[in-house]
Amino acid sequence: MATLEQVQRGVDFVEAHLDEQIRLGDVAAKAGMSQWHFQRVFKALTNETLKTYIRSRRMAIALHQLLETDARIIEIALAAGFESQEAFTRAFQRAFRMTPHRYRKLGQKHQFMRKPEFTREYLENLNANASLSPELKPLGAQTLVGMSTEYYGVGSEKNNIASKIPALWAAFLARLGDVHAREPGVCYGVVAQTLDEDRLRYTAAAPVSAGSSPPAAGMSQLHLPAAEYAVFEHRGPVHGLDHTVSYAYSTWLLASQREHSGAPDLEIYGADYHPTSPESVIYYALPLAS
Repeated sequence: MATLEQVQRGVDFVEAHLDEQIRLGDVAAKAGMSQWHFQRVFKALTNETLKTYIRSRRMAIALHQLLETDARIIEIALAAGFESQEAFTRAFQRAFRMTPHRYRKLGQKHQFMRKPEFTREYLENLNANASLSPELKPLGAQTLVGMSTEYYGVGSEKNNIASKIPALWAAFLARLGDVHAREPGVCYGVVAQTLDEDRLRYTAAAPVSAGSSPPAAGMSQLHLPAAEYAVFEHRGPVHGLDHTVSYAYSTWLLASQREHSGAPDLEIYGADYHPTSPESVIYYALPLAS
């Protein structure tokens, strides 16, 4: 735990100086480690380099400034540590496949998962609960039957996950016996974008056999096509799953050179899931473009 505290001190130093030149040696000194030791521990813990973290955090701030301020792009570029607007634009296009100007023009219609600050809770989750290298695996086409709700996610000021999702699962599990031709052993949380970019649709569902009868009243049927997924293992309480999801999007996906297909994400609850056990396992699957 002492090592996590040292890493957190280094991260806190980075966060306090993102608008300045940051020497890696100064970060390590703040953590009470040698530069070599700190960088090795940071990479092992987070699966990214300290330089990458600093660059991506500055880019996250730039994303916010593009949407929420009238600052000129050159000003945003320099504050993010780039030598010129051109260098910033090239880096932005590599990461997001559009220019900063285009992103600003789209506004809230095109939100990206922004790089989170590495808080103590986040670091503890990566250290103990998250698989940093997902299993890339194909999942066959499936038909699911479940119950849905729309909600505001963690990236929204209106975040209401706590009031929406547990209540949905309670209602669905109480009616699990109404799911005709259910295939036992697994349930899914299906996370999909809605036309309102600030809201998501969540479906608590179970797989059913092909050709099953229509769903019972109050339930709906959805079809998932065959696709390749990056499947992350999350151990521990479900409330820490957001940290694993943030890592999957803001660290692994950007570094992997793979693209999200735009299909729904999947939370997979199988035999290893238990709602109160610290050894509980949930799998989170990102659909990948071919």
